Amino acid sequence: MYFSSCVEMNVFIASVFFCWILAISLPFPLHPKITVGPRPEAISNFLTELKYMQSFFNLEGNGQMTSETFELMKQPRCGLPDMAGYHFFPRKIKWPMLNLTYRIVNYTLDLSWEEVDQAMHEAFQVWSDVTPLHFTRIFNGTADIMISFGSKEHGDILPFDGPLGQLAHAFPPGDNIGGDVHFDDDETWTNDSRDFNLFVVAAHEFGHTLGLHHSSDPEALMYPLYTYRGPKEFVLPEDDVEGIQALYGPKKKASSAIIPQRCDPNFSADAVADIHGDKIIFKDIFVWHHNYQMIHEDWMVIDSVWPELPNFQFDAAYYSPEKDLLFLFRGECCFAFIHPNFPSSMFLLRRTNTCQCYSYSFVKIITFPKCRIVTD
Repeated sequence: MYFSSCVEMNVFIASVFFCWILAISLPFPLHPKITVGPRPEAISNFLTELKYMQSFFNLEGNGQMTSETFELMKQPRCGLPDMAGYHFFPRKIKWPMLNLTYRIVNYTLDLSWEEVDQAMHEAFQVWSDVTPLHFTRIFNGTADIMISFGSKEHGDILPFDGPLGQLAHAFPPGDNIGGDVHFDDDETWTNDSRDFNLFVVAAHEFGHTLGLHHSSDPEALMYPLYTYRGPKEFVLPEDDVEGIQALYGPKKKASSAIIPQRCDPNFSADAVADIHGDKIIFKDIFVWHHNYQMIHEDWMVIDSVWPELPNFQFDAAYYSPEKDLLFLFRGECCFAFIHPNFPSSMFLLRRTNTCQCYSYSFVKIITFPKCRIVTD
């Protein structure tokens, strides 16, 4: 079979591929002596899906494998199916909780660790800025959202295809691999407009891991094709805002909690930690740093001091001078910080049973019902 141009040949190859994966007969024979048994129902399904895809991307839905359709198929994109019609995710699937953990399992060599960390933090912030969701990074154990870089066969059922093509994929909320995000390490990742911006792709994939489908709006972050958007000027499009808020609701308004008065004779702190003579005092969603030089700073909202920490009302606090670790307790959660740079070095330890022993390095925290014992 001869072709008048490379485009015509490419369209033919794409048609053969589509027909092969759907096990349907071609509208033309590959060879006069070779025929494939017709399957009318498969042909009908193929044409329906092809027309749907063309309509999704605002192309003429004629069911023909045109050069425009082929060019669209070649564009770099998310590794998940373009259209929600494939039902890759059950409808309205979402996380049952609002406080989620994530862990960066490994790194690409294209960027520094700090640049990758920053891209992930900003990508999660895209979604936490418009919902009650809060994302906490952990450095050990299994997080709700496990983030990794891999190539080709990388441990799941969706192998990557090498440079270009599929950039990343994510799994819907759930246990085990549910919620995990994988980036194709054969791509070149950047923090600017060159090649593929990690922030842009991460923000898109995190939308999937929160339960969102692809959008047919070309301006939407959840549009399946890659489009560069810088993190500094990025504003989440309304289509994405409506989608994520349909699952988790809008972001709660600023708390109406009353700022504590330090001179109130009835003042009672929720938790206090002594760090080298400085007092870190917690009350409601506020924290107050009283240092040994008697410089009285103002009360601050907790997440304005530690952006990764929820505005919790904590039950207890403890600082281990030997290990330079600060522990904050709330119910069944224990947050551990490395001092003095604890905003960027936080660990979340979660109790799962009535009695549980936490361990990090040589510090052990043992919890029992109605009491805690902290030992070095």
